[in-house]
Amino acid sequence: MYKKRDTFLPYAIPLIDENDINEVVDTLKSGWVAKGPKTMEFEKRFAAYVGAKHAIAMNSATAALYIALIAAGIKPGDEVITTSMTFAATVNTIVHMGAIPVFVDIDPETGCIDADKIEEKITKKTKAIVPVHYTGHACDMDKIRTIAEKYNLFVSEDAAHAVETFYKGDLIGKKGDCACFSFYATKNICTGEGGMLTTNRDDIAEKARVMSLHGMSKAAWNRYGKSGSWRYDIEYPGFKYNMFDIQAALAKTQMNKLNEMQNRRKEIVSAYNDAFSKVDGVKIPVVRSYTTHSWHLYVLRLELDKLTIDRDRFIELMNEANIGISVHFIPVHLMSYYRNNYGFKEGDLPLTEKYFDSIVSLPLYPKMTNDDVADVIGTVTYIISNNHK
Repeated sequence: MYKKRDTFLPYAIPLIDENDINEVVDTLKSGWVAKGPKTMEFEKRFAAYVGAKHAIAMNSATAALYIALIAAGIKPGDEVITTSMTFAATVNTIVHMGAIPVFVDIDPETGCIDADKIEEKITKKTKAIVPVHYTGHACDMDKIRTIAEKYNLFVSEDAAHAVETFYKGDLIGKKGDCACFSFYATKNICTGEGGMLTTNRDDIAEKARVMSLHGMSKAAWNRYGKSGSWRYDIEYPGFKYNMFDIQAALAKTQMNKLNEMQNRRKEIVSAYNDAFSKVDGVKIPVVRSYTTHSWHLYVLRLELDKLTIDRDRFIELMNEANIGISVHFIPVHLMSYYRNNYGFKEGDLPLTEKYFDSIVSLPLYPKMTNDDVADVIGTVTYIISNNHK
């Protein structure tokens, strides 16, 4: 049943409760607000959670993606294969290295990179693959790792959406060269800003730790503590990319309720799927048998050939009904910088471009009430039915 909301429903709101607030206040009162014991504790806990040997906390997933390429030894002129259906940070970090992004088209059902099309894009200059676990749906990592082993390529998984994503029974981050997670305000774990690099490779972990904190040797983060030392060396010209204890304090309590938050996401997805599978004019998300979806995003595809409106008008109508929605993502190869500097153009990735034209991201977060969910369902159903050919 459609009824316009009296108040606006935001697209995404983090679930911050008194436990989160109290933990952050405790950190502020402790006097140690920079990188310290709570950051170290979070690193150990996250490594244990995904089953990885190492976890290095950073100020963003963008930083983790960049550091991963540095640690892997990617150099100017190297080619790095990735997807255009991602946030620009994935590709920007490749460019920051002086490397050349090479795009592969997507599986039009999942939005993830089509692993079967990767090998045709490999040249003598190819050094790495950056698959993106888009929306929280895992890429086909067995195929990708087989290709990487064949051509001796580094694989850095963009796992910004993949907290709680499983691939064939294992959490993303447990296997492979490395994975890079995000704890941005809208993510399944929220620290405001923040990221994590996980790896089982000692060489990647060692370099990542040093490079993410100015290139300082030893445990330089603790040089003002009783057990620290004022002496340090700069082993590389590193960066200020580390996480700090205020963020890690929030991560601690967020992880404590991760199961609760994930269960709520699944409840909302179940309600969406049940309702929208009965609506002619939309397609619900496809989930391959090899993955358990994290449901960071719920992307609905509009069957535009059945509608009298396009995607942009659909968004306008949703906003007029006081419901916020979004689009993930505008393909990177269509951005002006990448058009002007790399010669990308419309038509280069036809499946990606067609997918982009049809997608909308619906509100999906634990703070949503059952009434909120019902409002989204009712409004989508109303708009589609009233604009059906």
